[in-house]
Amino acid sequence: MNKKIALFPGTFDPFTLGHHDIVIRGLKIFDEICIAIGNNPKKHRYFEVEMIKNKINDLYSDNERISVISYNKLTAEIAKENKANYILRGLRNTTDFEFENSISQINRDLNTNLETVFLITSPNLAPISSTIIRDVISYGGDINKYLPYKID
Repeated sequence: MNKKIALFPGTFDPFTLGHHDIVIRGLKIFDEICIAIGNNPKKHRYFEVEMIKNKINDLYSDNERISVISYNKLTAEIAKENKANYILRGLRNTTDFEFENSISQINRDLNTNLETVFLITSPNLAPISSTIIRDVISYGGDINKYLPYKID
């Protein structure tokens, strides 16, 4: 039997409770989840990739079904390299759907073995976005209640 491996790509700047929720719920569907921290040249990062990668690795250190990588190429290629036939994405609202739908179609065109699976964000976590979290911290606010790990 082939393992159902999902790639969960994103910039994760930072990785929030919403992302964590999608990973935990995704484990009910997939045998393995590879959290893939991508470098989007159009976005200036607030948190260093390696720091976020280490935080996520620590968070899931006791779960061998979860791995964490960083990448700087097409998501469809990274999925193929990691033997993932699924992309896992969370949707907070219809705006997310419009954006993610277009990306999923291109990914499928680039890698015909790739299916995108969308999970609707849990209602209590829907207002949380990495963009809002970055705004909060840039003005000196405490973001730790929105994250599944501590930022000092």
